[in-house]
Amino acid sequence: MTAGIKDYWQNFIGGVWVDGANGARIPVENPATGQVIAEVARASEAEVDRAVAAARACFNARTLIDMRPMARGRMLLEIARHMEAMAEEIALAECLDNGKTLAGGRNEAMAAARYFTYYGGATDKIEGRMIPLGAGYVDYTIPAPFGVSAQIVPWNFPLQIAARSVACALATGNTVVLKSPELSPLSCTFIAEACRRAGVPEGAFNLICGYGHDCGASLVGHDDIDHIVFTGSVGTGQSILRAASRRVLPCVMELGGKSAGIVFPDADLDQAAASSAIGIFSHAGQVCSAQSRLLVHRSVHDEMVDRIVRRAGALSIGPGIEGCDLGPVISAAQLDKVEGHCLAAQQAGAEAATGGRRVDRAGHFMQPTIFVGVRPDMQIAREEVFGPVLAVQPFDEPEEAIALANGTDYGLCAGVYTRDLRLAHWSAERLVAGQVFVNEWFAGGIETPFGGTRRSGYGREKGQEALLNYIQTKNVGIRIESGAGGRPGG
Repeated sequence: MTAGIKDYWQNFIGGVWVDGANGARIPVENPATGQVIAEVARASEAEVDRAVAAARACFNARTLIDMRPMARGRMLLEIARHMEAMAEEIALAECLDNGKTLAGGRNEAMAAARYFTYYGGATDKIEGRMIPLGAGYVDYTIPAPFGVSAQIVPWNFPLQIAARSVACALATGNTVVLKSPELSPLSCTFIAEACRRAGVPEGAFNLICGYGHDCGASLVGHDDIDHIVFTGSVGTGQSILRAASRRVLPCVMELGGKSAGIVFPDADLDQAAASSAIGIFSHAGQVCSAQSRLLVHRSVHDEMVDRIVRRAGALSIGPGIEGCDLGPVISAAQLDKVEGHCLAAQQAGAEAATGGRRVDRAGHFMQPTIFVGVRPDMQIAREEVFGPVLAVQPFDEPEEAIALANGTDYGLCAGVYTRDLRLAHWSAERLVAGQVFVNEWFAGGIETPFGGTRRSGYGREKGQEALLNYIQTKNVGIRIESGAGGRPGG
């Protein structure tokens, strides 16, 4: 179908590549052309059962738990090595089924490898502690894995998001069943291949691809999983939480955002405009932590808008394979949704300073869009668009900016642009968000914890803190007796 990638991709269960039980397949589309480029084996309830059984058998055999931690770490480092070796193949898959540039695809491959390297170095540093209870007692804690971790990743950054949760799970001795997104499933396959090449025990990592309504629902509702990790929409997250509540399963939930950057009057406007453009136009705005709102002090509002409009106008629009700055959104349905948000904003009285419509060409391309005249009650200021659409609002006082930034149901990220260190700290303390960026949107990295507040979810991925979401504390209390009096013997 497309030179350079396979026509057909399988699921990975119990250490082997498998077809779906009924032979069904899911077509995979290139969002830059709208053409089908490959097919992937469709997993349904039978594959879910098989994958969970393989993960359970591996966990019950204590294959990962009984490994010396340093050996488990070497295993993760070996996975990383194979991910790096496949970087060019991964880049092409990310480009063709996801819309990224080849350079962006390489970055995804290297970031995924880095997660395995980072957590590979953490396996022998996950420790319990001794708790003193006085003479005659020994008490200590054990950081114990949950068991079988069911993980569902979204279509925007499937490889990197999968790598961060898979690496954490394996580092802590859990086994994994990962459901890849049907809209862009190809890159996750390389994690499975890296695990196979690295000699990861059979059943420790399993990969299935299916639709949410059957495969995803079967996985999160399965009676033999112990833990759920999900990144995606609020609505789907709520459905998963309802399923998890039946068995009181621990969950890590990352559910998106409507994140705002605040431009104070003393900010470096060139730097703020450059950072804002990256924050909203990267990957066509299909980023849960995108800077989709910009709150600008009234004294610099028009100048700031002009600078971002110029940056938007300079973007080349087209397929990632051609190295264009702004690629497609993932599907025709997503393009309809993004454009629908823009039409609703205009009907509500907002003005498009630039953009606002789809691009008239093959594929699923949306113009880079900047709205001004946005009121806090407008849909465009409150709901996640997940496209290259920025809503700009003016403010007069710092307290007003904080109130506007905190005035949605979300709390994933926030940003501050200022030269005043005291104002930056004052703002960071008051912003309701899991991450606050100062003078650079997306500041941070694999080492820094990531997650939300409010409807943006709970739990943390990335950094050392993420490991705490994959273990539970077991306490062991021992009374040491000798003789009837319970006194220590000699």
